[in-house]
Amino acid sequence: MSEIQFEQKSSYSYDDLIQCAEGKMFGPGNAQLPLPPMLMLDRITQISADGGAHGKGEIIAEFDINPDLWFFECHFKGNPIMPGCLGLDGIWQALGFFLGWMGGKGLGGALGVGECKFTGMVLPSVKQISYHIDIKRLIMRRLVLGIADGVVKADGETIYQMNDIKVGLFDKK
Repeated sequence: MSEIQFEQKSSYSYDDLIQCAEGKMFGPGNAQLPLPPMLMLDRITQISADGGAHGKGEIIAEFDINPDLWFFECHFKGNPIMPGCLGLDGIWQALGFFLGWMGGKGLGGALGVGECKFTGMVLPSVKQISYHIDIKRLIMRRLVLGIADGVVKADGETIYQMNDIKVGLFDKK
């Protein structure tokens, strides 16, 4: 089976992210994003291997918010907010994408977060959240692992801060 060759770009559209979710970007058995409604990214506006606070890579991604999103109906009735765990999942999704973008092989899995602080909420009135991820450590051997710090912003205001976010890529065997 021939391996899929992808174009390593500095930004990706929603259609690109859907291609990744369908397993068509990094090849069979390699990093994939979840499909909607679990996809917490609408676009990656910036991705680089040498940017960010530590010079080891960065990702900036966005997710458009509208009052009709599935989670507002059930979390919580009469007081709708986006579950904080979905914001964390968006960070994990973007970090897993980064590992595939860097050429890492295997399927992604979240491995944890060292610290997570919530100082705000995503309400139905928010228009967009953005994820800002700074890679701290990258291991690209038999073990493929990314460790990063990240923030989630709602309409430009920081609402979540996370340290030591960990995602790995694993052979499915």
